Amino acid sequence: MEDYLEMIMDLASKHGATYSEARYQSDTYESILLKNGMPEMTSFDVRKGIAMRALVGGGLGFGATNLMTKRDLKALVGRVVHLAKASSKVIRTPISMGQADIGKGTVEIKPRIGFDAVPMEARLDLLKEADSAGVKSAEAVGVKLPGRYVSLDALVTEKFVMTSDGARVHSIIPKVSVDAFLTAFEPQRGIVQRTFSLGESSGWESVERWDLPERIEKEARSLADILVKATPMKGERCDVVLGPEVVGIISHESSGHPGEADRILGREAAQAGETYLQRDSIGMKVGSDVVNVIEDPTIPRSFGFYLYDDEGVKARRRYLIKQGKIHEFLHNRETAHVFGVESNASSRSVAYNREPIVRMANTFVEAGDRKFEELLEGIENGVYVKNFMEWNIDDRRYNQKYVGLEAYRIEKGQLKGLLRNPIMEMTTTSLWSAVDAVGKDLEFSAASCGKGDPMQGIPVWTGGPHIRLRNIRLGGVS
Repeated sequence: MEDYLEMIMDLASKHGATYSEARYQSDTYESILLKNGMPEMTSFDVRKGIAMRALVGGGLGFGATNLMTKRDLKALVGRVVHLAKASSKVIRTPISMGQADIGKGTVEIKPRIGFDAVPMEARLDLLKEADSAGVKSAEAVGVKLPGRYVSLDALVTEKFVMTSDGARVHSIIPKVSVDAFLTAFEPQRGIVQRTFSLGESSGWESVERWDLPERIEKEARSLADILVKATPMKGERCDVVLGPEVVGIISHESSGHPGEADRILGREAAQAGETYLQRDSIGMKVGSDVVNVIEDPTIPRSFGFYLYDDEGVKARRRYLIKQGKIHEFLHNRETAHVFGVESNASSRSVAYNREPIVRMANTFVEAGDRKFEELLEGIENGVYVKNFMEWNIDDRRYNQKYVGLEAYRIEKGQLKGLLRNPIMEMTTTSLWSAVDAVGKDLEFSAASCGKGDPMQGIPVWTGGPHIRLRNIRLGGVS
């Protein structure tokens, strides 16, 4: 592949390209889906090909092919250069690729237990055991689980990225994930639903560590208890403690997405939405001094792990919010040039036939110094929202709503009975400004972040510690 990528860039240069990049990507997928205890689907899929971009006369062209002969690759270069030249005639502002910390090297995660060492039958047996444990756990308190979906996916991605200005990066990253959707039903109490995802960049050893039967059993028992024991939440103003799962989705949706530079420039308006931030929002106060939101693709084993992005730029930790102020946006090389900064390695593509765009990786609130018990202390009347059942946010990432699932009343610093579906509706700035204390624990959930057209669902982590919000309005349902 290295010779082919070199050939592509040489041809692009001869056709007048001032910048070019070529990427070989191979994705090997293995998936199992269990529906209500029965195998619904097993699949094995391999997708591989070569993508390239070329900058000619200020216009940027992109193309990809899975036909990897010299003849096909020469035709690809011709098409991409033609697109770039055509684009240069209609764009108002010429595109340029900014300076960056360009990388060279190899990144390979070697799993302790390879996916090929675990037969499909063994994987299926594990899912059946977990499903059965969940059903029994709920039935023990008189609750049914009529709707259950559990999937187990394995992915190995190999990439080779080269750019005309010196990037040479080869990576092999395995990923494994579990997605579960559970519906619990009790005739007198109705239904509650729960989705959760686990994911890491590693081998089968992660699945063993997750202990799926125990995890599904606990999740099912929690749903059953909510149906049987939870009392309705009435609207009130109180102090609130949010669990890491809720903190993670808030960080991702109300800090990560609005901080994407292409969205700030308006290029996602018709696809993934807009943002409340502007080009001059760096330094803008959006939260209390204890709020620090981080984006970091370099965390070992993380679901969004990478050390070099798809433009060959070396990755690093990025502070989106630092001490309550907007600190940094997410950039690729194109947007970085527009803003007059260096790229911070936020360019990612989900497949060989998708153009790399500005993306998140692992977005979370930085850990503080409080124990969970310390966050509860001093709360005379409050609510602890451990996880969520649903959420939504407007396309500017400003007005948002989160509906709690497992939630508890707090009285005089102690957790009391379960509450049914407390509702938090706030603006981004009012939410972050209400935070007065941050826990020292740090937990992550896996997710697939959607963006772009055609849609690119890319692996990410969301997370954080427990955080405390003072004097906010919570709503409820009957």
